[in-house]
Amino acid sequence: MVYTGNISLEARGFCDVIDVTADAASAVDASGVREGIAVVFTRGSTSSVTTIEYEPGAVADLKRALDQIVPEDAEYRHNQRWGDGNGFSHVRSALMKPSISIPVIEGRLALGTWQQIVFLDFDNRQRSRELIVQVMGE
Repeated sequence: MVYTGNISLEARGFCDVIDVTADAASAVDASGVREGIAVVFTRGSTSSVTTIEYEPGAVADLKRALDQIVPEDAEYRHNQRWGDGNGFSHVRSALMKPSISIPVIEGRLALGTWQQIVFLDFDNRQRSRELIVQVMGE
């Protein structure tokens, strides 16, 4: 069985971090899958999906690490070609990846106690975003 659902978001950009765990869990519930896997995927080259303990300290630490690894104000050839100033967001997205897979066990996402699924918007502007949640199994 394969079930496909969507999560619609309004994101602020500049490393906006949004907890989507409840939305992904709702998709698993709607799927009826008891044993399988759920994939959460962002449609965009300037965003990512990952897991973290979604609390202010850990989120701030992640943002700081990304600022150090891929600073906004560095020189990016993408910016030279397109002039849109979001070269940093494409690099962050490529490093963080567009999707994650989570096992579904007994009809629930097999997340750790302090582990949440988060969407990260790296773009340099506010925008509407769509995530795809695909649940496969039986």
